[in-house]
Amino acid sequence: MTRPRILAVVPARGGSKGLPGKNTRPLAGLPLIAHSIRAAALTPQVSRCVVSTDSTEIAAVARQSGGDVPFLRPAELARDDTPMAPVVRHALEWCEREEGEPYAAVLLLDPTSPARVPQQLAAAADLLFSSDGLDGVISVSEPTFNPVWVGVRPGSSPDGALERYFAAGTGVTRRQDTERFRRINGNFYLWRADFVRRLEQSWFDEGRHAGAEIPEAQAFSIDDEYEFRLIEALVAADIITLPWLERS
Repeated sequence: MTRPRILAVVPARGGSKGLPGKNTRPLAGLPLIAHSIRAAALTPQVSRCVVSTDSTEIAAVARQSGGDVPFLRPAELARDDTPMAPVVRHALEWCEREEGEPYAAVLLLDPTSPARVPQQLAAAADLLFSSDGLDGVISVSEPTFNPVWVGVRPGSSPDGALERYFAAGTGVTRRQDTERFRRINGNFYLWRADFVRRLEQSWFDEGRHAGAEIPEAQAFSIDDEYEFRLIEALVAADIITLPWLERS
């Protein structure tokens, strides 16, 4: 039986505002983008992994890290407000046109979420292809706090007194009494290629997805200096393990 072809896409736009140069900044001895490239390389279900970037600098670093950068992303797909859907679709269409063969699914691996386990990516692929009714499988995790019972917002009264954000938290006084809460964490997104081709804006609202739960410690997204320093400390302390790194 032929294994469904999966295209991994690593999106790495230049000109980050929150943390300039983050995609090429070293983490545990490797450029940040290299961790996503290596995670894909260790996942047997991935047929090809490409980096989508508009930056010649990022492209050069990605290639030095073993990445496949067959094109530079068009400027109109590299603006601050560009949604991810057309970026992923562009990469899919480009590769299918170049190869003359369709893909069954697309795996999105954002460089800012480097704490991945290839076995989890493989399990997500198995789940997607065993469930005909799903458009995708996304990573979720249980946060260290449950917002259902602690979430609040200023009310509509003149004094702005706080009110509960979630009605389900009404009457709850102990964390143990709440249902488990899971969040979308951005570690990975796996979509059927047909879904990517028809996706317009909101993948969550336009499709049906299963959640692949991973530990919250892996659910890490780097958007600023604090978060970069924090993941450096977690990797150094072996709280986060990156399987492709050599251990002394």
